[in-house]
Amino acid sequence: MAFSAFATGTAQEQAPRRKSRIALFLLLPGILYLMLFFLVPLVSLVLTSLQEPKLLGDIGEYQTAFKWENYVTVVDMYGEHILRSFLYAILATIFALLFSYPLAYFIGVKARRWPLLQNLMLVLVIAPFFISFLLRTLAWKSILSDESAVITGLKALALMAPDAHFTGTPAAVVFGLTYNFIPFMTLPLYSTLERLDTRLLEAGSDLYAKPSMTFFRVTVPLSMSGIVSGVLLTFIPAAGDYINASRDFLGGTGTAMIGNVIESNFLVSLNYPAAAALSIILMVVILVMVTVYVKRSGTEDLL
Repeated sequence: MAFSAFATGTAQEQAPRRKSRIALFLLLPGILYLMLFFLVPLVSLVLTSLQEPKLLGDIGEYQTAFKWENYVTVVDMYGEHILRSFLYAILATIFALLFSYPLAYFIGVKARRWPLLQNLMLVLVIAPFFISFLLRTLAWKSILSDESAVITGLKALALMAPDAHFTGTPAAVVFGLTYNFIPFMTLPLYSTLERLDTRLLEAGSDLYAKPSMTFFRVTVPLSMSGIVSGVLLTFIPAAGDYINASRDFLGGTGTAMIGNVIESNFLVSLNYPAAAALSIILMVVILVMVTVYVKRSGTEDLL
């Protein structure tokens, strides 16, 4: 009897160990993938940011060093571009939220009674993903060019000065960022609002709450997870974008963002340490801003 109880206890102790080994084995491919394609490039990027030019070397030749001054140098040289990048990203995120929330609310709540209309509007939201990011931005460059019907019409109506331009301005860059990332804001909002219990809204009306109060006290808190996800999915890629602000697309000489500076240093100037240092600064600042945003919104448990 004692031996049987001992054997049973030993088997029960070994079962969790066996399960943990199986779980670790199943996680191993994912862990190896992250180490190979995230951790290794990140370490390489940090080491590159600390390099210094090789003595008597050609342009683009650097040697391993621990030159922390690279970070100070790039901040001094490109501080304006860093601030501009986050300003454009914040503005684009705000505009995307203002446009996407009513759209997602209509699709997820008001259009429930018409499934065909709901599905059609979802397809229209997702449709831009079937077209290249570059092609969409180039199309807007053509639409908003000085010779386009839109700009000439605005000038004919005296809504724009005869010598005014839209492309190459900060407004054009923010417009492009907002347009290109609206689906990233709309879809998380829709997925949250689609599950919204409308009986709670009716209860607010029964308790004599105004529609505005019901919206801010009931709808917005219940959709906070979608707001947080949409803001993160919009702000993070917008801050590092280098297409919309490029002179080849919607930007100009005074609209360059940090992504454009990184591209120029890496591909044109061959200043790899500066490009790597700017990349590290971009990642760190985004991480800090996202952490502060999540904590201030009180939604740590939603991520």
